[in-house]
Amino acid sequence: MKTFEEALYALLSDVQITDKTETIHVADGLLRILAEDIVSSVNVPPHDNSQMDGYALHSYDLEHGNTFPVSQRIAAGEVGTELEHGTLARIFTGAPIPPGANQVVMQEDTEEIDGQIQVKIGVKPGENIRKKGEDIKAGEVILKAGTRLRPQELGLISSIGIGEIQVYQPLKIATFTTGDELLEPGDQPQEGKIYNANRYTLSGLIPQLGFELVDMGRVEDTLEATIDAMKQAAAVADVVMTTGGVSVGEEDHIKPALETLGELHMWKVKMKPGKPIAYGKIGMENGFVPFIGLPGNPVSAFATFKLFARPYLMKMQGATELSSRPIWLKADFDWPKANFRRDFLRARIVNKRQESVVEIFPHQGSGVLMSASWAEGFAVIPEDTTIAKGDKVAFYPFSTFV
Repeated sequence: MKTFEEALYALLSDVQITDKTETIHVADGLLRILAEDIVSSVNVPPHDNSQMDGYALHSYDLEHGNTFPVSQRIAAGEVGTELEHGTLARIFTGAPIPPGANQVVMQEDTEEIDGQIQVKIGVKPGENIRKKGEDIKAGEVILKAGTRLRPQELGLISSIGIGEIQVYQPLKIATFTTGDELLEPGDQPQEGKIYNANRYTLSGLIPQLGFELVDMGRVEDTLEATIDAMKQAAAVADVVMTTGGVSVGEEDHIKPALETLGELHMWKVKMKPGKPIAYGKIGMENGFVPFIGLPGNPVSAFATFKLFARPYLMKMQGATELSSRPIWLKADFDWPKANFRRDFLRARIVNKRQESVVEIFPHQGSGVLMSASWAEGFAVIPEDTTIAKGDKVAFYPFSTFV
């Protein structure tokens, strides 16, 4: 069995980043990953401009008086003329500073008297002025290839006038579930059967990350059917992903099917939930297609997707930021029995005694999918570790895995 770190390192070390890219409009870039650096050809702001509504003036004039006539009015988007000595320019937020002015006084710090403007406080040279290129300088790399685009990155790209960007094409992820015991939602209940939760968990997890889902449904529990499904999936997708059938039972066919078609790298990890994980490659005429086999238990499938499949897929998609950062909070629970495996407990943050603490779902079984719906993240208990109420634990919100 591999430790969690060994398994993740082995998985990520084997990733081949896709070379498929496309050019899209920046408006369509949400959650896409840049395939090239973004370099600004302009300064932001493009000129010295006013931080607020007020009056532009020169410090020399303010040294010799405090009441001045207004010689011009400059709104945002307009360009003023050179400021006459002994006058002010009425100026609005974002408007360019006129030549001959070197400071701005806020409107609230002035008073109109007999048609002129009295400045009631002293202002320093440069005050209330945004300098040209203060945010971004022409020629500066503002975003590097591999950046996943959030709304703020889309705004940043737009702020330098770029309308089209080169991004990696979304990976196609083909999935199927195995198990003759599975029913589809809407089917009548049958003795000995259970409903197929994993198929619909994956149908939400995969598009949520910006990938294209190729749902191939449920596959019969035979080696021949599993081999055939793997071939079909590998023919249409960049990655094949399954749930179930990765253990060592006589009805678990994923492992032998993968060994028949290609190669298996690792399939046991010292973690709970999620010990059985298959990773390998399906051989095709034009090369290999990566395969990730998640456990069949619903919580195990959910957890291993978040912790293993997600970083693998994101790296393959070209992303450079793969890790999630924990929040360290006090535990509102006891964990008295140490486990030789790392525990990923379904947990959430609550406020008690005027502080935020972490509580866990009372039933942590790998088949209790309610725990994942109830929870907001994972509370991680390291191997061979006990926790007493009040100890600090690492909490990873589910939102950091999106």
